[in-house]
Amino acid sequence: MRGESGDDDIGPALGVPSLSMADPSPCVHRRGTVAAGSTGGRQDAGHGGQRTMTLRVGLVGAGGVGARHARTLAGFPDVELAGICDPAPGARDALADELGVTAVDEVASLLRRRPDAVWLCVPPFAHGDLELTVVAAGLPFFVEKPLAADLPTAERVARAVAASGLPTATGYHWRHLDTVERARVTLEGARVRLVDARWWGPVPPPAWWGQEQRSGGQVVEQATHVLDLVRLLAGEVVEVTGGAAPSTAPGRDVPDATAAMLRFASGAVGTASTSCVLPALAAAGLHVVADGLGVQLTETELRLSTPDGEVRAEPTVDARRAVDRAFLDVLSGRPPARGLVDVGEALRTHRLAWAVAEATRTGSAVRPAP
Repeated sequence: MRGESGDDDIGPALGVPSLSMADPSPCVHRRGTVAAGSTGGRQDAGHGGQRTMTLRVGLVGAGGVGARHARTLAGFPDVELAGICDPAPGARDALADELGVTAVDEVASLLRRRPDAVWLCVPPFAHGDLELTVVAAGLPFFVEKPLAADLPTAERVARAVAASGLPTATGYHWRHLDTVERARVTLEGARVRLVDARWWGPVPPPAWWGQEQRSGGQVVEQATHVLDLVRLLAGEVVEVTGGAAPSTAPGRDVPDATAAMLRFASGAVGTASTSCVLPALAAAGLHVVADGLGVQLTETELRLSTPDGEVRAEPTVDARRAVDRAFLDVLSGRPPARGLVDVGEALRTHRLAWAVAEATRTGSAVRPAP
């Protein structure tokens, strides 16, 4: 099996075998930037005789999203793919052949190829030991969202990352959209009163997606994107209540729909709803109401309603490329882009998503950990 996430462009699931520890790579500093003169990052002659660093990157997961990351990384002139790891030979070997990269079936084998960093593109249930193995090897990593199918695993990984001091990044690519930044700047200083976040669509193809224990459910696996923007644009949520319409599909325990009420630290209120019974994606985004200002935001459009009328804008940034480039820049010693979400920040969004999932499952009020 292969795959990473249940978003609408995602392929089948990746089964990750038991992981063994590898020796720490000597080519990476404790803080994760490539060491000068190391055996991993390669110095090449750049424009005007200047030296540029080539980063060796390993990738785990050859499904739809993993393949997208692999192709994006292979297109950067300062990146060398050190290997692609996936226990399923079909997808792994096809992608490796396409990109001219070595294919391996175990993470330990990938780490022995001494990458400077690792991209982890695996399903929610496969997180945990994988990240701890990479941390033990002393390697920075990029990990696709969500951090895990549950909360304890995400907390355990985040503690290990914090203790290691290694730089990380996560797949919350919406934050790299210029329309998201415009919305953030527009709302800066405004009094937000109301938020409405939605993710309404079909059941994604991966077989694991319909099992909450493996995917985390629709809130944790898909709506996490818009909940991340809820935090960015409207601030922290302090309490969640809600309910769910149970699954009516055989073999799926992910609810047909969920609806949650959000109470913000600022005093604002909001709703977050999901549904997976539609034939196609119908809604994935959020509305924010502030004094004299309305913001409607999706991955493909921004609408601003002001006293002077409505303004519409489309992104000019390829966020799915930018999310990879941003972490490569950090690994090269450059300042992090504003949109970069590390594991610590992603944990805060995961806590909110988990609180929404728990509140809608139990009907009880849940307060996300700060």
